[in-house]
Amino acid sequence: MKQNDLIPELAVHDLDVSLRFYLDVIGFEMVYSRPEEGFAFLQLSDSQLMLDQIDLGRTWRTASFDHPLGRGVNFQIRVDGVQTVTDRLAAAGLEPYMATETKWYRVGDEQQGQRQVLIQDPDGYLLRLFETLG
Repeated sequence: MKQNDLIPELAVHDLDVSLRFYLDVIGFEMVYSRPEEGFAFLQLSDSQLMLDQIDLGRTWRTASFDHPLGRGVNFQIRVDGVQTVTDRLAAAGLEPYMATETKWYRVGDEQQGQRQVLIQDPDGYLLRLFETLG
């Protein structure tokens, strides 16, 4: 397995709850874990992230872990189909933070489109899930 050059590690309150969300709702796969440390490495296509349970194993504490975590950042993650994820959200009884939209962004002299939805994970991290429109 090749690791990307940038892999965020998210501090979480309950690894089991976060794993159910990221694996079952978002569609990530478990690459490996260290349950005794409350750690898991996940991948979805080329997106990789690590989850680390607060106060189990080593915790990088720079401030209090008040909900919502990750204030001021959103993680854009490419998915195969936004509708598939929103269907799984609905089945889990979860509401998106922002409803699905089609958005065009200027990139240099071109416009690039994406269909996207924003959701918060169980700890409040904001995820922008998108599919490319071209």
